[in-house]
Amino acid sequence: MNNDPIKRYGKTDLQEFEQVIAQKLAMAQNDLDELRSSLVHYSGNGTDDTSFSSHNMEEGNGSLEREELMMLATRQEKFIIQLKGAQERIHNGTYGSCRATGELIPKARLLSVPHATMSIQAKQGSAGTR
Repeated sequence: MNNDPIKRYGKTDLQEFEQVIAQKLAMAQNDLDELRSSLVHYSGNGTDDTSFSSHNMEEGNGSLEREELMMLATRQEKFIIQLKGAQERIHNGTYGSCRATGELIPKARLLSVPHATMSIQAKQGSAGTR
């Protein structure tokens, strides 16, 4: 049985991480809002596309663009959920610990990927076992 104390980041580091997360969350929410606005634009119910014309030939392009926007919006929603999860881990005292090893995730990694739950080494190791 390992009696080593659990390693955690201090209050100052956690405040820094929380600021980074808040900034990324605000940007992500803004991006999601723009994507949703674009989707509303594409799903308008106007009648200008009901008569046959050369525009009907390009109808597939509009569907593809709408599908891409939906995929981007879904990805952005997932990112927002991950960032909110990181905020929760800060508040419950588990932020920054690798879920595979229990070791601290390096600060540089958390500053660039603040929603990370695994160190790069653990992530690479788990990718090899799949």
